[in-house]
Amino acid sequence: MTTNSKEKTKTISPDSVITKRDFWSVFFRSLTLDSSWNYERMQNLAYAFAMAPIIRRLYKTPEERKEALERHLEFMSVTPHISTLLFGISGAMEEENKKNAKFNPASINAVKSSLMGPMSGIGDSFFWGTLKVIASGVAISLAKEGNIFGPIAFLLIINVPHFILRYICLDKGFKLGAKFFSDVGDSGIIEKVTNAASILGLMVIGGMTASNVVFELTAKVGSGKIAAPLQEYVDQIMLGFFPALFFLIIYWLLGKKVKTTTLLVGVIVISILFAALGIA
Repeated sequence: MTTNSKEKTKTISPDSVITKRDFWSVFFRSLTLDSSWNYERMQNLAYAFAMAPIIRRLYKTPEERKEALERHLEFMSVTPHISTLLFGISGAMEEENKKNAKFNPASINAVKSSLMGPMSGIGDSFFWGTLKVIASGVAISLAKEGNIFGPIAFLLIINVPHFILRYICLDKGFKLGAKFFSDVGDSGIIEKVTNAASILGLMVIGGMTASNVVFELTAKVGSGKIAAPLQEYVDQIMLGFFPALFFLIIYWLLGKKVKTTTLLVGVIVISILFAALGIA
């Protein structure tokens, strides 16, 4: 095997100069996306840091590298777990910019800006709104039983699909470039996935509320042997009525911008008061 053919096998595709080493450098650097978060441009510093291996590979002069890095220091905010799709697309467009003298480099940031919203919609709905809730529910259920696997399960449920998707997104981003998300957007699959993830997340939250929020009335109706707990009558009307009511009140207060610490202290105080009065 010749030296040229050996070198070609190291690239991500036959017509690309970006190597597998560059690919993995971007992959691991993408894990730092939120490490330098700032109020002005959010994830821009880490984004430029992750793109640096691609820029070094494509551009040889300091002026070209400086110009390319400055492009990726613009505002950036995307769900970190699937951010590699954007890194791949940016890398593919940077390579096209290097090869094609007529390519407009301003389109790189234009594409990034247009994709941030749809990608974050899908990523936030799936990872923060659905998967994190499911992982929390499983972990809390195990931890309540004293099972050490609880926190381990939490990390596994989130990170196994996370790292699989992170790799797939980077690979597809490099191979398909900006055309990938354009085709996906035209098919309407973004809205369908976002809607499905939102529905699943709401179902999981409902299940967690019913199983993990406990509120039972201790008062009894009747006297003597025929006295029955008031909670039994409430359950016959609507099972889980008080947990649902409690959840809705907390949710409403969060919508009114009440601080979570205030709500936590309030719940503790009310719980102690109800227990002392024998209400619940």
